[in-house]
Amino acid sequence: MSEDQYDDELDGSLPSGPRHPMALRFRGYLPVVVDVECGGFNAATDALLEIAAVTIGMDQDGFLFPEHTHFFRVEPFEGANIEAAALEFTGIKLDHPLRMAVSEETALTDIFRGVRKAVKANGCKRAILVGHNSAFDLGFLNAAVARTGIKRNPFHPFSSFDTATLSGLAYGQTVLARSCQSAGIDFDGREAHSARYDTEKTAELFCGIVNRWKQMGGWEDFDD
Repeated sequence: MSEDQYDDELDGSLPSGPRHPMALRFRGYLPVVVDVECGGFNAATDALLEIAAVTIGMDQDGFLFPEHTHFFRVEPFEGANIEAAALEFTGIKLDHPLRMAVSEETALTDIFRGVRKAVKANGCKRAILVGHNSAFDLGFLNAAVARTGIKRNPFHPFSSFDTATLSGLAYGQTVLARSCQSAGIDFDGREAHSARYDTEKTAELFCGIVNRWKQMGGWEDFDD
């Protein structure tokens, strides 16, 4: 199925009558910011070690804001590859007594439950992943879904919003820390490479860019 066919199918299945402004803003998709920390770069072979998701809300004036954060430390799947360099980069200690990791299935089931609830509350049909270099996060998410056999994945399977691209346009920066600094968002480099921290900062960045565009007159609340 092509992207246009997928979107047409989505539009045709949305409820008739008055629609929530969020459903109008992104053609029925709810932006949900996701970040993963992994044991390497290959989604098929390398471990998923942390995952966080932040749902996005919209206030009565049509401005976006980060809403709820879901975060899990994840047990490596059986046979997963974990590069020592990846652990050094992220600072993740797999044997830490307070790590309290859960299985991929447990993490995804809980996150997806929260995402589906937010999708319904905003009158949307499906979630769309937002990430900093989003193809990476979407690849690991889809690989984990395939491994666990979860059927009710609320995310669009191949489309995403990339804040590296958006911040390159808005601020001339593509690195998350520098993009946040240019946007006036506090960023602590000592907290970086935690899925929770990076997701929450990416959510602030995404909302800031979209809200700035609205303030400049780039989007009006109408249904075409």
